[in-house]
Amino acid sequence: MVILRKVKSATLIETLIATVLIVIVFLLSAMIINSIFFNTFHQKKDIVVNRLDELEYNCINKSIILPYQEEYENWTIQIDKKKNVKELKIIAINKTTGKEIERDLYLLANE
Repeated sequence: MVILRKVKSATLIETLIATVLIVIVFLLSAMIINSIFFNTFHQKKDIVVNRLDELEYNCINKSIILPYQEEYENWTIQIDKKKNVKELKIIAINKTTGKEIERDLYLLANE
C-alpha cells in the first residue's frame, strides 16, 4: 500500500496576497500603456508638418499670397512676413490641445 505524503501548500492568505499583487502590477502597466497611447495620439503632428512643408514650397515659389491663413484638420495655420521682407514666420496652432509649431523661413535674395 502506498503511503500518502503530506504536500506543503500555500495558505489561502498567501494566495490572496499574490493575486492582489499581480492585479496591481497589471493595472499599473495598463494605465502606463494607456497614457503612452493617449499622448502619442494627441501629439501626432505628422499631417500638419507635411502641410507646412507644402506651404513652405508654395511660399518659395510665390504661389500663395501673404499674409496667409487656413484651417487644416484641427490646426490653424498662419504665414506672415516679418519686418525683413525676405523672412517669413509660419505658425500652426492645434485648436484642441493648444500645441504650437513655429517655423521661420528665409527666402534667398534672388527669389
